[in-house]
Amino acid sequence: MIREVCPKCGSKKYKKNGHIHNGKQNHRCKECGRQFVIDYEFKEIKDFEKELINKALLERNSLRGICRIFSVSLTWLLGYLAMLYGQTPDDLGFKIPFKYKNSQVQLLFVEADEMWSFVGNKETKQWIWLAMDVATRQIIAFHIGGRGKEDAQQLWQQIPDVYREQAYFFTDYWSAYACVLPKNRHSAVGKHTGLTNHIERFNLTMRQRVSRLVRSSLSFSKNIQNHIAAIKFFLFHYNLSKAALLV
Repeated sequence: MIREVCPKCGSKKYKKNGHIHNGKQNHRCKECGRQFVIDYEFKEIKDFEKELINKALLERNSLRGICRIFSVSLTWLLGYLAMLYGQTPDDLGFKIPFKYKNSQVQLLFVEADEMWSFVGNKETKQWIWLAMDVATRQIIAFHIGGRGKEDAQQLWQQIPDVYREQAYFFTDYWSAYACVLPKNRHSAVGKHTGLTNHIERFNLTMRQRVSRLVRSSLSFSKNIQNHIAAIKFFLFHYNLSKAALLV
């Protein structure tokens, strides 16, 4: 398509202003300052392409890598991500099995652990706290922040009521857990016991499939909001895959 006027103010007074990322001539309006390309192409992203992009987001692909694979702009992708992240439910899509809802017998077991991540640079540490239902392998709660008692409390507050009232918790020896978990329903255990194997294995899954969590990578998060949203998005789709097995 060919533009003859500024797309913002309609002025015909504009001048050349360098080139954009793909080499096309850029222009700048003399009236309002808007920058634009006269000869531009509008690409409609099909629904099936969006589905493929959604899958790519869950398989350790960097954002710029996705842009190259699907020939989309980074600006479009960031806007699309904002929409996806905004639609991700706070409950992570977690489904409580029917038999647990009215259970009077102690049948629930939860493994909890925290994993290191960073935002911006490795000095800005952000710990990812996770709690997993042992039977269904679903993530029932998560929190991202520091590694103190306050953050352990935040994780506890995110855990569904049925688990806070009935579940038995297994964690490592990190002292913050003992400050918030019920003493009569909590055991701090070592790796040799195998009682935290599932959550520790899930930590490896996270690092394998979420590019932001790779220890030596250029795909790290640049701000905390995107970091939290990306982790939440992955956990939601992980829970969907597990919930489907319960049907």
